[in-house]
Amino acid sequence: MENKSDLIIIGCGPGGYATAAYAARQGLQTVVIEAGEVGGTCLNRGCIPTKCLVHDAQLIRNPWLQQMFVDGRSGLDVEEGLASCFRQAMRRKDAVVSQLREGIHTLLSAPGITLVSGEASFVDAHTVRVGDAEYTAPHILIATGSRSKLPPIEGLDATKVNAPDSPVVTSTGLLQRTALPQRLCIIGAGVIGMEFASIFNAFGVEVTVVEFLKECLPALDGEIARRLRKQMEKRGVKFSFQSAVEKIDGHTVIYKNKKGQEETVEADMILMATGRRPNTDGLNLEAAGIAFDRKGITVDDYFQTSVPGVYAIGDVNGRMMLAHAAEAQGRKVIDEILGQEDGLRLDIIPSAVFTDPEAASVGPTEEALKAAGIAYEVHKSFYRANGKALAIGEPEGMVKILTEAVKDDAAPSATETTRQSQNGRILACHVYGAHAADLVQEVAALMTRDCTLADLRSVIHIHPTLQEILNG
Repeated sequence: MENKSDLIIIGCGPGGYATAAYAARQGLQTVVIEAGEVGGTCLNRGCIPTKCLVHDAQLIRNPWLQQMFVDGRSGLDVEEGLASCFRQAMRRKDAVVSQLREGIHTLLSAPGITLVSGEASFVDAHTVRVGDAEYTAPHILIATGSRSKLPPIEGLDATKVNAPDSPVVTSTGLLQRTALPQRLCIIGAGVIGMEFASIFNAFGVEVTVVEFLKECLPALDGEIARRLRKQMEKRGVKFSFQSAVEKIDGHTVIYKNKKGQEETVEADMILMATGRRPNTDGLNLEAAGIAFDRKGITVDDYFQTSVPGVYAIGDVNGRMMLAHAAEAQGRKVIDEILGQEDGLRLDIIPSAVFTDPEAASVGPTEEALKAAGIAYEVHKSFYRANGKALAIGEPEGMVKILTEAVKDDAAPSATETTRQSQNGRILACHVYGAHAADLVQEVAALMTRDCTLADLRSVIHIHPTLQEILNG
């Protein structure tokens, strides 16, 4: 049986379902194929579940609640109280995911969209098979996302990871556990590792992070990453950098530290947070002649693969593993198919790490600008001078805005120098502190219009808000 449509989308994560809805509104008959639950990794095993836990972890850190545990007013001792709160947090997380999943099903029931359940594989460049049925379309969009990547470590059996009796889990497995471990060892200090370190530390777990690189969160501005890590250390999270894990033996992680000395960490649970890899297995890309490698499916600036009419967005192309990037890429593809102009600035995509406190950024880091030989100026302001930050008990934080350096051969006055420094176009914004993502989002909006620091400072902000920090 062959089914014809205008567009086939393989994968129903944020990139897939958002693109399907946009395509249908543009009049394209769209078939969406999903092998598992709608919502993809982001909804079911990533962004949303972790953000639920991040929220509840922040509540746990409330000093009034902690004091209730300490002085016995809660009726529970500290350990029992935290374990109970964790179970409730996991139940709330499941409820939120279920509610949002139902919302996606409603979205995909709109006219012009057909949802097909099953695994898709290419028959040729414009035909996809699901079970006994075949689907054809002039345009096919691959949005199959990514999965956890496991490094070759002695004693690490990929077939047993996430098993109910295994101490070794990925983020997927950890989000399914309801018992709070006493000790958690996290291998990897990227976004996933740092968010879980922050969450479980709040619930009273002894957390140790082992990282091969010199610092956490290598994609972030170095100063921001360092400040965030130091704050987490103050809360009790232990870090071992420049350390290579050599073996996992039951509940023991064996690694060599930066001096080449062997050390061990005993843990009730071991989280493998060592990155993600694109989901290309089973798609039979070779049958369609679609080029790909271990980094993902090869695409051009319009996200078209090596085969005309076939596109790949989101994690599976390996360019930027962010849910909102996948959505933007999908919209770009539909506009390209329909020959429509859009104002999307895919060179300006903000991102955030939802630790406590948060870190967020848009644009290049200082390190990247230096490497590229681009002249820039740094403008900093701090949370501790902001009334709202102090009022909500969040004095720790910093805003760093990078602007173009304005050159003037003549010797300017002090006033003129200040004016020039504010007239440089905003290149980047990096924030560490409460609600960092919200602050960065405002700057990202201005960057899409090539605004200067003076333009930002001409915006009147409500008082008292954290956004006032942006005015320096």
